[in-house]
Amino acid sequence: MIYLVQLAEQSVDIKTLCEETPKLGVLFQGVVRKGLITEDGAASTVGKDLLEFLHTQGEEVVLVRKKVDDEFERWWKAYPGTDTFSYKGKSFSGSRSMRVKKDECKVKLKKILEEGEYTIDELIAALEFEVLQKKENSLKTSTNKLSFQQNSLTYLNQRTFEPFIELVRAGETIKESQPVAGGTDI
Repeated sequence: MIYLVQLAEQSVDIKTLCEETPKLGVLFQGVVRKGLITEDGAASTVGKDLLEFLHTQGEEVVLVRKKVDDEFERWWKAYPGTDTFSYKGKSFSGSRSMRVKKDECKVKLKKILEEGEYTIDELIAALEFEVLQKKENSLKTSTNKLSFQQNSLTYLNQRTFEPFIELVRAGETIKESQPVAGGTDI
């Protein structure tokens, strides 16, 4: 298994290699299940940490991984509970719950984090960016744009966060409008 992780770290196409031999195919599936490599054959952060640990010589190494549960809870709390909200003095009514299937979301978020491409902070920043954008657009159009937000599981499965992570990484910000003061809806 460690050899497969080493090959994945060296960008060898181990998925194709393992498909040719049934025994290697089973070994490949086991390494994926253990989270050492991703399904596409790349070394995960856990796999990279394992290789780094094995290459340390005589040093006392203590690997401290943040608990995925803690990271997940931070993301879960950042995800809007419903599409009903108040923003800058204006209320928008909604009709549905947006946090769904917590356990499935936890598994999916763990897989996304293990790929190593995104951090939990980037995922939360992307979510907050998208929600703020929808709230600002709701204020401008006087219609609830947050009602178009996907539920939590669909959001993760379809990787809706990816374009927003790119915007956050590029340093983009949303120009916020002034609060509504004393207006009357007609």
